[in-house]
Amino acid sequence: MSQHIAPPEAAPSRGPGPGSSRRRILFGAIAGVAVMIALALGFTFLDGGGPGTEPSSVTEGDAPPGELPVSSTYTTVEGAPSDPDPLGRNDGLVVHPIRETPVHDAPDGRAIARMETTQFGDTWLPVLAEQPGWVQVLLPSKPASSTGWIRADDVERARTPYVVEVHLGSKTLELVRDGDVVGQWSVGIGTEETPTPTGRTFLLGAFADQNQNFSPVILPLGTHSPTLDTFGGGPGTVAIHAWPEASSFGQAVSNGCLRISQEALEQLTEVPLGTLVIIDQE
Repeated sequence: MSQHIAPPEAAPSRGPGPGSSRRRILFGAIAGVAVMIALALGFTFLDGGGPGTEPSSVTEGDAPPGELPVSSTYTTVEGAPSDPDPLGRNDGLVVHPIRETPVHDAPDGRAIARMETTQFGDTWLPVLAEQPGWVQVLLPSKPASSTGWIRADDVERARTPYVVEVHLGSKTLELVRDGDVVGQWSVGIGTEETPTPTGRTFLLGAFADQNQNFSPVILPLGTHSPTLDTFGGGPGTVAIHAWPEASSFGQAVSNGCLRISQEALEQLTEVPLGTLVIIDQE
């Protein structure tokens, strides 16, 4: 059955360009487009392998927007504020940059990076706070739980009804919609040496990886391993993906990724990008 990564619901169009077609990733397009992105950028998630590139280092400082380093899963943004409430929920507000835009360390503050319109598909980021003319968002770059401020005029707004809750103590994942648990599964988590990081992150994207056959789609998160700076040549990005061996579920067996059943993956592929993923020790 054909599946898709759903766009955030009721996303109004603001500014030039965005439309329904650019906010939807079809599984067929994943094979033709997203895989090309993954291979071109050398993306390697924590349970994978294969060729890759070393993550770049980003330094802070003011610069014209075109010269600012990009905030992505491959980079480190120095000077980015830490998440003020690592286990907090938001009201579902997510934003999509409608143009390449600077990321600031505070409203009207110093520009420390830039955010591109696409990463693994369109870039959708959860909003943590708002001030007149500005939104504070979680960043996909290192350090984990980094945030930044983007001008409100540079983003398209939408809301997601979902939150993904991961409980490392009980090794379970819950899919919550409008406050109600609509799915719960046992999952495999990171080992003691390569733990799954805690805190709030988000669904960064989706792609298919032709170099493996255990998960038809990989869901990279906007967070990274606390112990592995790189993995298989990639940036050590934590991801959610299916796993064929049920014996992994309920066990600490991965390099930091979350291993889930095919049933769970099918439901998570319907969750809008930018949706918060809360990882705690419960």
